[in-house]
Amino acid sequence: MLPYKTLQEAEAFLGRNLTFPETIWLNYSANKSDYFLYCHNILFLFLIFSVVPLPLVFMELSRSSGLDKFKIQPKVRLSSADVFRCYKDVMSMFFFIVGPLQLVSYPSIKMIGIRTSLPLPSGWEILMQLAVYFMVEDFTNYWIHRFLHCKWGYEKIHRVHHEYTAPIGFAAPYAHWAEILILGIPSFLGPAMAPGHMITFWLWIALRQIEAIDTHSGYDFPWSPTKYIPFYGGADHHDYHHYVGGQSQSNFASVFTYCDYIYGTDKGYRYQKKLLAKLKEDLKSNGQQNGVSYQDLTQDLKSD
Repeated sequence: MLPYKTLQEAEAFLGRNLTFPETIWLNYSANKSDYFLYCHNILFLFLIFSVVPLPLVFMELSRSSGLDKFKIQPKVRLSSADVFRCYKDVMSMFFFIVGPLQLVSYPSIKMIGIRTSLPLPSGWEILMQLAVYFMVEDFTNYWIHRFLHCKWGYEKIHRVHHEYTAPIGFAAPYAHWAEILILGIPSFLGPAMAPGHMITFWLWIALRQIEAIDTHSGYDFPWSPTKYIPFYGGADHHDYHHYVGGQSQSNFASVFTYCDYIYGTDKGYRYQKKLLAKLKEDLKSNGQQNGVSYQDLTQDLKSD
């Protein structure tokens, strides 16, 4: 809880006028406990898990030809019952594991120094901290993910997440309860190493889950703004990991691709991309010679 209740007290404490965002934060948080503010994460996660995948669900169920060409595995079709079952299972895990975990983890947040006080961090400070969080989470998640693909880890825990060989947005948090607990560690390490404001922490949790939904979307859109993020894996990179399935020893990274490249766990993926590029070039040449639609040929190739 903030040590000041009024605008005048806050300005006297800081020795300057409050910015507009700081005024909004003061008005909202002055009479709320830090624990209550931290628990906003539960609401944010519920909304993200429920709302963000909806456009992807509509695309999956409508299967319009205009959008189907961006589907990474276009021959895989899920029914509305399949999609609802996935969401129901995710919500069950949310209410019985994720939500309670958020409620009891507050002492660790206070211990590492996540603050709610003024001044608010600058935009650059938020961006730099988020960059650290993503890098730390990505590296740590990579090695935990590789462990979960050993025989014991996969059979006992990780196979649940791989039930969807062609993932959908709702399947991003679909996992064994133990995997949810284990993968909470990488998400916590970044804020522990570079603690910031509660607003930064909210953004981190929200953006990481939105990114997970994006990489499990099953669609690779050429106009996506994530195409401009260096080393960003995206849906195409992670979809290959699900497509190969339990035997996959490729594309373990959660966000970026540099770990897979450095440690050589993207060789199968890169070989497939080169092979597909060569085959598409051959198909394009043969299709033009035989009067066959290049789009039809590549769509068949893409889904096989």
